[in-house]
Amino acid sequence: MFRPLAIFIGLRYTRAKRRNHFVSFISLMSMLGIALGIVVLITVLSVMNGFDRDVRDHIVSMVPPITVMSMTNAIDNPLAIRTILEKNPSVKAVSASIREEAMLTHDDAVSPATLTGIVPANEKKILQLQDKMIEGRLSQLVPNQFNIVLGEELANRLGVGVGDKVTALISRTSFSLAGVTPRLKRFTVTGIFHAGDAFGFDRGLAFVDLSDAARLFEMGSSVTTLSVKIDHPYEASLIAAQLAKTLDPHYRVMTWMDTFGYYFHMIAQQKVMMFFILMLIILVAVFNLVSTLVMVVNEKESDIAILKTLGATPRQVMSIFVVQGAVIGVLGIALGVAGGIALSLHVTEAVRAMEHVLHMQLVSPDVYVLDYLPSELHWSDIWHVGLSALILSLLATLYPAKRASHVEPVEALRYE
Repeated sequence: MFRPLAIFIGLRYTRAKRRNHFVSFISLMSMLGIALGIVVLITVLSVMNGFDRDVRDHIVSMVPPITVMSMTNAIDNPLAIRTILEKNPSVKAVSASIREEAMLTHDDAVSPATLTGIVPANEKKILQLQDKMIEGRLSQLVPNQFNIVLGEELANRLGVGVGDKVTALISRTSFSLAGVTPRLKRFTVTGIFHAGDAFGFDRGLAFVDLSDAARLFEMGSSVTTLSVKIDHPYEASLIAAQLAKTLDPHYRVMTWMDTFGYYFHMIAQQKVMMFFILMLIILVAVFNLVSTLVMVVNEKESDIAILKTLGATPRQVMSIFVVQGAVIGVLGIALGVAGGIALSLHVTEAVRAMEHVLHMQLVSPDVYVLDYLPSELHWSDIWHVGLSALILSLLATLYPAKRASHVEPVEALRYE
């Protein structure tokens, strides 16, 4: 089979057992260095993708993708506004709620909370609160019973469990013969949920029935918010802009990104920074490749001289060492991509096994939001990493190859 001279000799140089074993060792280290850098880079990028996905799902499970509010803090015609919102084809469900700040007390314990009045049957279409219940059921929030569901840490702070009573104290006041007094109401704890406390869900949220909240806050038939469910949370800003155009100017349309978007911008920035920082590992391996090829050129000066004497052009000589460097780079990239894919697909299990062996928690939810190391492999990341490593490897061959092309046959063969 016909093969160009440069490719034929370059491949033979790569396969041949050199007299200088140190050169072979440096070549192997260059290959393994490129592979290791790619493994680490692909794995880190996959972990960052996993954090982005799981944290997003964690937030959206407890925060409506889109929320409609009024500048006056009261939506007086929720049914009419709901009808307008449901006309948008991207809107899958709409749920009304009353959301106000309150102080919850039990015995001597006091803790602030966001008290939210909901209709459980409607709210389960928006949030995944029912799936996070560890005691009781969300359906126990029924009208006129004044039941309440608390976050786990909030319940612990108050020292209450299912069946206990808590008192809600709100900033609105009542006027009586005794003067101005704050409004308060006793609720029975019928459920406790655990949604994680990284964003304050467990320590700051409490849910009651919508009609009970309306009586407590004297809202009548008005509500404070309308929660909107969509299929793709990352399209919330676009859909929110569409909804805002269909509503009166005194309505505000907000998305979950307005509150938590900073976290995802931070992840995206860290992902870019980690890409460039970890590329330095590959760059170090590429410098080793330069050293390897320079030593190969020195070792093969007599061969280069003979090739030139037989008529090989400087371009052909350059191509020989470009091929040799490219083979080392491509093999390193192939090993790195294979290893990176394998590790990315099993990094969660690997970290859990390491935690079990070391008897310690490596991923703390207090610091990292999640209590495990997630991973999501994107083929675009593999493509970018592999292409970047290939370009660096090819660039590394240029100087040694150029040096080889300048070898003078007379000088190289003088002492042979």
